[in-house]
Amino acid sequence: MRQRLWIPTLLAVGIGNVTGGGTMAQDNPLPSILQSHTGLTRVVDQAADYRLQVVLGLVEEGPDGWPTLVQHQLRAGAEYFYPASTVKLFAEVAALQKLAELRETTGLAIDLDTSLVFHPLLADEELEDKDEDNVEDGTITVRQQICEIFLVSDNQAFNYLYELVGQDGLADSLHQAGLDAPRIAHRLSKVRSAEENRRYPKVDFVGQDFTFSLLERISQPLPLPEPVPGITVGRAYYSSDELVQQPMDFTPKNHFPLADLQRGLCMVVRPDVNCGGAGFEVDDADREMILGAMVLYPRESTNPVYDPEEYPDDYVKVLLPGLERVISKERLRIYNKVGQAYGFTTENAWVLDEATGKGFFLAATLYTNQDGILNDDQYEYDEVAHPFMADLGEAVARFLWGGEED
Repeated sequence: MRQRLWIPTLLAVGIGNVTGGGTMAQDNPLPSILQSHTGLTRVVDQAADYRLQVVLGLVEEGPDGWPTLVQHQLRAGAEYFYPASTVKLFAEVAALQKLAELRETTGLAIDLDTSLVFHPLLADEELEDKDEDNVEDGTITVRQQICEIFLVSDNQAFNYLYELVGQDGLADSLHQAGLDAPRIAHRLSKVRSAEENRRYPKVDFVGQDFTFSLLERISQPLPLPEPVPGITVGRAYYSSDELVQQPMDFTPKNHFPLADLQRGLCMVVRPDVNCGGAGFEVDDADREMILGAMVLYPRESTNPVYDPEEYPDDYVKVLLPGLERVISKERLRIYNKVGQAYGFTTENAWVLDEATGKGFFLAATLYTNQDGILNDDQYEYDEVAHPFMADLGEAVARFLWGGEED
């Protein structure tokens, strides 16, 4: 069954400043939450310097009786942040929609486990038909790429899905869901020109009794992004080992407002909730597959298989250490996608206490780059960003849930 929820617009959202603000400031719990934990003080007191933004989403009954996402915000949209790997979730959704479209138009049994072959497109590329992390048959499949993205945030896995659906496919998927502000315009960890990022290779779909090919293609340029405050970042950056003495301009890069990032996650994990748009049209079985992969810890996966010493439980779940201070890990289910690059750390999560059924959405981003130089790999992720995210998770969970019941 394919499901899309056509529902009314989202309830009024308070766009807060550092003290709360917004249309429902007196009901915004974020100021109290952020003041409740001393570990948050350093960043919160310098929120603008850290480019801190937080969106807490609570599911409440709307005026029409429909469960509705109500977003409480701190500095959301105050300036640009680089979303990094958080955008990978939406490439997964678009890839699932692409497979459904191909099944319908070709009549072939193209599915999550159909082997994919990516032909070389540019001079430095080779034919790619193997995924060494696929312990079953070593082929590239959409299922495998989704798992690798959620478990360890693999960039190549995202690039495969990006090339499968294209910029235009991503934009159309987001637009149809009701998310028009985001812009996903490039591959990750690959230096490509704007035109090269609009070109996609020939892709073969190889089934047991068929082979189907998507030919090389190029999409039209995306519309220019709307002006965003703070689109230049830092004081200098490295480019091809050369230090450029000026701020880095993120105008050509991916952009995904934090409140929209949370709404998009809500559309995926809680299609029963009014998240402020039509939602994603995805098969129920495909949605369950995404949810199952999203919640796993690397050590729990049987394909792919990861060393828990190298990939601990909190490797891509930065809220986990703080949440565990409130309730046990056995009760926690964290449906999330984290992103980290250029000094930005962003988390987008739905946190569920399986024992009580209580949950909350939490999206947050901050920028930790004391020397102001980008691409030098000198960012305070471990010293500032990760502890802040853990403390934020603890503060929200303790405020909303209290301590663990005996």
